[in-house]
Amino acid sequence: MDGAFGHLNVIAVVFFATFMAITLGITYWAAKRTRSTREYYAAGGTITAPQNGFALAGDYMSAASFLGIAGLVSLSGFDGLIYSVGWLVGWPIVLFLIAEPLRNLGKYTFADVVAYRLRQKPVRLAAAVGTLATVTFYLIAQMVGAGNLIKLLFGIDYTIAVIVVGVVMLLYVLFGGMIATTWVQIIKAMLLMTGAILLAVFVLAQFGFSPLELFSQAAATYNTPAEAGKPAVDVLAPGPLITNPWDAISLGLALMFGTAGLPHILMRFFTVPDAKAARSSVFYATGLIGFFYLITFVLGFGAMMLVGPEAIRAIDKGGNMAAPMLAYELGGEAFFGFISAVAFATILAVVSGLTLSASAALAHDIWVNVVRGGHAPEREQLRVARTAAIVVGVVAIMLGIVAQGQNVAFMVGLAFAIAASANLPALLLSVFWRRYTTAGAVASILIGTVAALVLIYLSPTVQYDILKHNPATDPAWFPLKNPAIVSIPLAFAVGIVVSLLRPEKEAWTRYAEVEERVHFGATGPLQG
Repeated sequence: MDGAFGHLNVIAVVFFATFMAITLGITYWAAKRTRSTREYYAAGGTITAPQNGFALAGDYMSAASFLGIAGLVSLSGFDGLIYSVGWLVGWPIVLFLIAEPLRNLGKYTFADVVAYRLRQKPVRLAAAVGTLATVTFYLIAQMVGAGNLIKLLFGIDYTIAVIVVGVVMLLYVLFGGMIATTWVQIIKAMLLMTGAILLAVFVLAQFGFSPLELFSQAAATYNTPAEAGKPAVDVLAPGPLITNPWDAISLGLALMFGTAGLPHILMRFFTVPDAKAARSSVFYATGLIGFFYLITFVLGFGAMMLVGPEAIRAIDKGGNMAAPMLAYELGGEAFFGFISAVAFATILAVVSGLTLSASAALAHDIWVNVVRGGHAPEREQLRVARTAAIVVGVVAIMLGIVAQGQNVAFMVGLAFAIAASANLPALLLSVFWRRYTTAGAVASILIGTVAALVLIYLSPTVQYDILKHNPATDPAWFPLKNPAIVSIPLAFAVGIVVSLLRPEKEAWTRYAEVEERVHFGATGPLQG
């Protein structure tokens, strides 16, 4: 099997070239329909609920979901399920607390919602800091993942792979905006679901189409009793991946609440015509994502049984190549090529959504509403938005190249921790608490962002895995691998305390507008 990796895979290139041709055609079509900032940022509000549901799923099902979870399960068994569950259970929070207020109060970014009844400039500046910090670390992880994946699967040099991903992503964002990005996500979601379902069917065919048989054989093969100096291994029970219960809780909080604070996910709710469509799109997305994560569990155990943990570790220590290796084992070169191309398309689609959200933070929040005071011609707004996208794209490419060889797992965890600590508390308090003030919002966002960054740096993940410090002689200052259990409550507490200490009469008065708009939307009493 080793011969399948590290050289140019013609079939994978053909599949990827086909995907590129179709999506660039869509970009050309979308470019003709992207003439205003509303079309550039929000697809003109014309995306239907099912379409947005698929696009949300496409935005969320990144390479970390497809490759990472399958790899974790193949090496650790049941332990890998914590990521599936953590990422999935965030969606009810989005459905019941976020989707409708966001659609009714916002325009292009989540900062529109937070700043709706507060002073615009300080809140938008703070929100942009949280957004850009989240997006930057998420982008680095995706770009490094793309470089490593393509180097391993296609035989293309790492630097060239990162540049190719960056350039193509910029084509989608610059010319097609949200319309093109949405349809790229829809196509990618369909491809990913198709590839995962086919792979799962091939796996289950080896075990009489019985998941229980697959799991029982995995347990019979890899479960071992406790020996001298070695604990018992049970692949169907929680194991060594997360041994500290506080680590498990903190990671779960980051994954669950981070989902409801990711800027590129929140931005998608402005693409639908009304709040009902926003809620419905979350319903569709949750079903698709939940089904997909169930499939990855089958893929992980299938790779454990049919490929073997040792063979998977020999190719990639983190297990990220488990799904492609399983595809090669079951379907040969052709199926391996298809799954490889799907994985690359997955990364490409996700970085497009991330770049668009970062562009919106720079252009809409900072330039238009802070620098220009909310008054900028339409043409100028589009020009600044596209310039911001180029800047973000170039920075992402450079950081991806510089970060080659780094462990990117901590970057993904950091992105979710920042989103959960900075964005979500401000979003919820601004919508549901009358006494929330500008000072409270700014303090909550900045403290949440800084706390997440500092605690991640002081954690064992960075101190031991990245900086290679010796745990015996130089213990980590912060004992947990993820800071969410501290940084999320801290951000809420700071926002509440500062708001009580610095009351704001206008914010209190305008809360009545927020309540009405949340319930009635843009076409309710406020408009007529």
